[in-house]
Amino acid sequence: MKGTWNTRYTGTEFIYGTEPNQFLKYELSKINSGKILFLGEGEGRNAVYAATLGWDVDAVDFSASGKLKADKLAAEKGVKINYCVEDLSTYTPKQNYYNAVVLIYLHLEEELREKVNQKASAALKPDGRIIMEVFEKEQIKNSSGGPKSIELLYSLQNIVEDFIDLDFEKLSKETIDLSEGEYHKGRAIVIRFVGVKPQG
Repeated sequence: MKGTWNTRYTGTEFIYGTEPNQFLKYELSKINSGKILFLGEGEGRNAVYAATLGWDVDAVDFSASGKLKADKLAAEKGVKINYCVEDLSTYTPKQNYYNAVVLIYLHLEEELREKVNQKASAALKPDGRIIMEVFEKEQIKNSSGGPKSIELLYSLQNIVEDFIDLDFEKLSKETIDLSEGEYHKGRAIVIRFVGVKPQG
């Protein structure tokens, strides 16, 4: 997988564009900036956007090519992000540290997905939030993006089980029109989730 993504990110074009995910953009507009972590951040469009809003940004991905693109985009926008090239199977973020953890189209095998999502929750400060948009299992029938393996797609139940310790601010299955570069384009079925870590 690492080789696949490094190859995909090697070209000069940003394969998912340089504009932020629309759901993330909306959710960030509602909260004050602070410390934010992006997991599986790829070419950096979302992390860089958060930095332009004044967030203190950490980002993680296993693709060195993705980091190069992200650093280039950050320089163009006049911001800095702390982007680490690490494998999420071994990466552990600081606990009780972030005001938000973002997972945008991060699709992993079940065991790793559960592990990463647990670490994401643990990384939140009280009142911190998970912001997530992923493809729902019915997306398998669409050609607008996402994994071609049903096991890598999400169900609402997956979200409920993985983030049971959070307060659910939003959990919905939606049909949207994607326009995010070459690989995310057209009608898509997604899950949008915001979970908040309880205080105390």
